[in-house]
Amino acid sequence: MFKNLRVQFQNRFILAFVIFLVLILIGTSGYRWLEGMSFIEALYMTVITISTVGFGEVRELSSAGRFFTIFLILGGGGVVGFAVTVGVDYIISGKWQEYREKRRHARMLSELKNHIIVCGYGRVGKNVTEELKVEGVPFIVIDIDPEEAAQAQEHGCLAVVGNAAKETMLHEVGIDKAKALVAAVNSDAENVFITLTARSLAPDIYIVARANYEDSTPKLLRAGANRTIMPYHISGKRIAATLMRPSVADFLDGIVHVGGLEMLLEEVCIESGSEFAGKTIAETQIRGQLGITVLACRAPEGDFDTHVGPETILKPDGVLIVMGTREQLNEMIKFAKAE
Repeated sequence: MFKNLRVQFQNRFILAFVIFLVLILIGTSGYRWLEGMSFIEALYMTVITISTVGFGEVRELSSAGRFFTIFLILGGGGVVGFAVTVGVDYIISGKWQEYREKRRHARMLSELKNHIIVCGYGRVGKNVTEELKVEGVPFIVIDIDPEEAAQAQEHGCLAVVGNAAKETMLHEVGIDKAKALVAAVNSDAENVFITLTARSLAPDIYIVARANYEDSTPKLLRAGANRTIMPYHISGKRIAATLMRPSVADFLDGIVHVGGLEMLLEEVCIESGSEFAGKTIAETQIRGQLGITVLACRAPEGDFDTHVGPETILKPDGVLIVMGTREQLNEMIKFAKAE
């Protein structure tokens, strides 16, 4: 759309410029024919007449030359007026701001890399984007409702209007460069279509799909989702747990804010060649130096082991589930990466 807007104004300015050149050609030819001027004299007279400067005439003009000059002055004034009108309309209408905003939006889309595509900006999608903002993860929102997409933009999200189940839409938001996709629209059927389309375009992308009903879960998994989430099921279990075990719920709520610091759970991959690979937890001094609590670990091929002690060996390409502040976790991730 913004390309059409740009072309529209470019065409109007080009038209004014072409008319200006035609007037110069007519003026130069007219003065040579009516007044017998040389090419340079005729061109000079034409330029000062069209520009309405009107000084330094080459010679006294005949009656025909004067009428011709009036024609050139009116024509030049008309061209200048037309060009000014186009420019003023472009500025006052705010279309230039719209054009700049769309150019900026398109540039941001082209620069997306290792991002997350959030399909749907409903209640679930809003919460997903808020968490992604906190984590500092790049993402883009797709919503078929223009009002929802506009609301996402008002909240600082990069958002587009469109059907996330369409291949062209997913290509536009860079699914080939995306890290993951969240299918979070209100309809389970639409989430299945989105998952199918995304999986066919990007076989390796990680897909998390929302499910409203239990019988939708196997369908979403068969469609290609890596994980399915049932928001109402999770919230129901949490409410029941709060009713039946209030102390446990209070503990879980309080553990994430210890001493005024927000504690986060994170999974950390121990890359081959990193400073941690092959060492025991005691040797890495994860707890003493970094303040990180290791909750579980998993070998490259195996299940999670929650019996973690000082002598537990951190195997290359293994995964740790740890808890700490964001700063502590970022520091540990640096050590866990290959040098």
